[in-house]
Amino acid sequence: MNPAQVDAYLRRLGVPHPAWPTVDVLRELQLHHLQAIPFENLSIHLGEPIVLEEKRLLDKVVGARRGGFCYELNGVFGALLVALGYDVSLLAARVYGEGGRPGIPYDHLALRVRTVDAGEWLADVGFGAFSHYPLAFEERREQVDPGGVFRIAEAGPDAAGMRGVPAAGGGAGVPDLDVVRDGRPVYRLELRPRVLGDFVTGAWWHSTSPESHFVQSLVCSRLTEDGGRITLSGRKLKATAADGTRDERELGADEEVLEVYRERFGIELDRVPVVRGTGGGAG
Repeated sequence: MNPAQVDAYLRRLGVPHPAWPTVDVLRELQLHHLQAIPFENLSIHLGEPIVLEEKRLLDKVVGARRGGFCYELNGVFGALLVALGYDVSLLAARVYGEGGRPGIPYDHLALRVRTVDAGEWLADVGFGAFSHYPLAFEERREQVDPGGVFRIAEAGPDAAGMRGVPAAGGGAGVPDLDVVRDGRPVYRLELRPRVLGDFVTGAWWHSTSPESHFVQSLVCSRLTEDGGRITLSGRKLKATAADGTRDERELGADEEVLEVYRERFGIELDRVPVVRGTGGGAG
């Protein structure tokens, strides 16, 4: 990522160019990323290719002012952090689903980030509703965040139905880590560093498989400046305040939907995306 691309990315986030790769800067970058750049899967339902290459991700997230899902958002955020002087590792994770069952290998991409002043941190801007700030990677006690109470714990061999499930290559003798939110496991991290190309198969599965929840539904969501969250799922607009109060309404005409994408998420579309199999929109 060249200096002009870094500057454009930071302008998108509304953050000045930092002097040093410190933990305070990392906290600011993650929070502003969650507020400025939506978690969204619109490309799947607009027939747009998802390409896990740095330039293509920059073109989409910074140039076209779009969002993306985990591989895209954490992939391009990791590249920004490297350009700013952080030591970054891409980590694979398997997301816990219904009944504590794990997802596919390379189900999720998260970031292990080393700062110059405060050790290592788990940064994640690609999970939707998650921690607002990075989590201390080596801390095994509870960590209180506006997004919940989190804990990073060594994962036992039989935890949450993982017995017999092959890892994606975490390395012999190196325990995986469970990331827990409000007492429930969210995802299991493998500690072996990856490269962005390792996640191509996971991204392909999530964007094409009928079993993928990204194929089954539409989502566009971001953190609001007051600590709440706004989400557009199809034509249902949901705004949740920081205190948990919620307002929901169904949008009507296509023009109203496109206006919400534009005004509330900063996304300019020429047509309304529609979930595949519900009447079009897949291209």
